[in-house]
Parts: sequence; structure tokens; C-alpha cells
Amino acid sequence: MTFRIPLAAAAALSFSVAAAPLTVAHGDHAADAGGRGPHDHGGVVRADSHAPIGVMGDHMHKAGEFMLSYRFMHMDMDGSRDGTDSLSPAEITEFSSPFGPGSIRVVPTDMQMGMHMVGGMYAPSDWLTLMAMGSYITKEMDHVTFAGPAGATKRGEFTTRSEGLGDTKISGLIRVFEDETHHVHLNAGVSVPTGSIEETDDVLTPMGTRPTVRLPYSMQLGSGTFDLLPGVTYTGQSAPFAWGAQAKGVIRLGENDEGYALGDEIHGTAWASYAPEPWISLSGRLIGTSKGAIDGRDPNIAAPVQTADPDNYGGETVEFGVGVNLAGSEGWLRGHRIGAEFVAPLYRDLNGPQMETDWTLTVGYQFAF
Repeated sequence: MTFRIPLAAAAALSFSVAAAPLTVAHGDHAADAGGRGPHDHGGVVRADSHAPIGVMGDHMHKAGEFMLSYRFMHMDMDGSRDGTDSLSPAEITEFSSPFGPGSIRVVPTDMQMGMHMVGGMYAPSDWLTLMAMGSYITKEMDHVTFAGPAGATKRGEFTTRSEGLGDTKISGLIRVFEDETHHVHLNAGVSVPTGSIEETDDVLTPMGTRPTVRLPYSMQLGSGTFDLLPGVTYTGQSAPFAWGAQAKGVIRLGENDEGYALGDEIHGTAWASYAPEPWISLSGRLIGTSKGAIDGRDPNIAAPVQTADPDNYGGETVEFGVGVNLAGSEGWLRGHRIGAEFVAPLYRDLNGPQMETDWTLTVGYQFAF
């Protein structure tokens, strides 16, 4: 299923702050190093003053505050799916290859991705918080190769790897409304194409040779395009409970140098948490994602493998996550937070055949001062 977000509407959301400040804050809330004031009661920094660690751009800071963060995300993908149906490697060989006569002859069986994310936030004013995040990505994908132009006779197995910097994200968070319980801000950002889209590795062909080729799109490290990142975030808190929701998009601004653009994306999430003590909170979260197929094609990515077909990307997923936040509130622990979240799928309808995500684990550390 392919879609394109209307560019004018998304651009209006991303840059709506250019006309005038949008802050409509109620009250003068004293904040501390833990972030904005409404979630910090009686001078105590609460663990539920932040969303689950897998949510980015969820909170703002008071003027002059900084925050440094590190997150590590591990994603595991096992098996393939077409629509809502899981497929075996042998079943995938019955699909036609878009690169000449014959069927798909190389099938990925397992993929693991690790992403190290380092970020910083600074608030030049109460109504604006600036945020930047860079990443370092490692990817590893196992494959099975079938012999000849057709049939399900296995030739052998092989693994490809890629590693390096990902794209860099720069954002502004603009406060729209805040009172003792509720907070709303806009997310307006851009993704800068610092990740490689020319990664190569050795593969095993159906004829038994092992050439070095450009890896398929899912094994590249970046988008190759400048991307708009519009969004809006709502949070609320009434101790010992907190809740929130966020809608964000990714809009590709044209094709990259290799002749394609990854699909546009829409992400929606909602969460709730309970804090039995101010220093710990437990959370549950729903995540819905819709991604478009790839537009265009890299002429250097051409092989009888499902991941080389631009149509085999995108789809709709619904996931559920459980998480925990730990926050220091006194002495040298004040301003420090550790979080972890585990996410697993509830529903997947994919433009396939393509690999399906089985689980994602994110852990992180943040220090506000």
C-alpha cells in the first residue's frame, strides 16, 4: 500500500511557528533540571515526567536548560510476510523477480539492527527547545540462496553487513499550551542525509559465484534525502498517573543521488504510565505506523532478492510496548534518568514479500542540567 502525505499541509505544520510564537501557557511553573514544571511536584523530579524511552521529542525545557542523552535500540527481524500472511523461503521463490526472467532466488531469513543514538537539547527560551540527534548503525542480514533460475533447491547461505553513521535529525519543539496538568507542543524538524546509501558486500548468487555488489535498500544506512519531520505532542499528568500521545510524519524532499526516495511515513503513538514512587514509573504504549513503498530505483541494486524490489517496502503495523523509567531526584542523582522499553507487534500488513519485525528493545540514559 503506497501513499504520499500532502506536502503543503506537512510543510505548514513544520514551519507554522515562523509567523508568530504560539505559546499560550497558563501559570508560571517553576521547573528544575528534570524538565518542564507541571510534572515536577514539590521540587521532586518524577520518573513519569518523560514519556517511555522509545518516544523522541516528548518533552521541553525551561530557558537555559540543557539535556544530553544516549539511547541504544536493537531490532530483530525473523521471517517474511506478504500482507498479513507469513511466508517460508520456499514460498517466496514462487514470486517473480523484477530483474529478468525467473523467480526470486535469494531470500533473507533473519536481520538484526543496532542503533546508537546520541542527542542534545537546549532551551533558548521557555517556548522553544532545540534538539539534535546523531546515530551510528550496524546491520546484519542472513540469506539463503536457491540454485538456478527456478525451484527450491538450496545453493547455500551467506550474511551481509553494513555499519556507519546514520542520518542526523535537527528539530525545534514549540510550546503551544501548558497548565498544571496538560502540555501541548509542536515538533518541527529536518533529517539531514549523513548516512551512506552506497554500502556493498559479498553475496552468494544462484550460480555459486560470490561477487561484491551494492546492498539492497534495507541494508543502507540513510535515506539520501533531506526529510521534513513535522509532528505534535500532548502529555498530561496527575500523580501517580501520566499519559500522552504523539503524531509525527516523515516527508521525503525529492529523490536522492541514486534515483529513489524512501516512502513517506506517518507515526502515531499513545501511552500511559503509573508511578508507585516518584523515582520509578511503569508504562504501556500503543504504536501505529504507516509507510509508503520506495519511489524510483537505484540502478546499482539489481538482484533476484526480495529486498532489491522497491515495491517490497512499506505497509501498516500496530505494536505494543512496555517500559520502565528510573529518575534520580536528590543529590548527585538529580537530573539523571534511565529508561527501557520492549516493543512487539500486534498487527502487520506489509507490502511484501518483505521481512517482518519481531521485537525491538530500547534502553537509554538522559542527564538534564
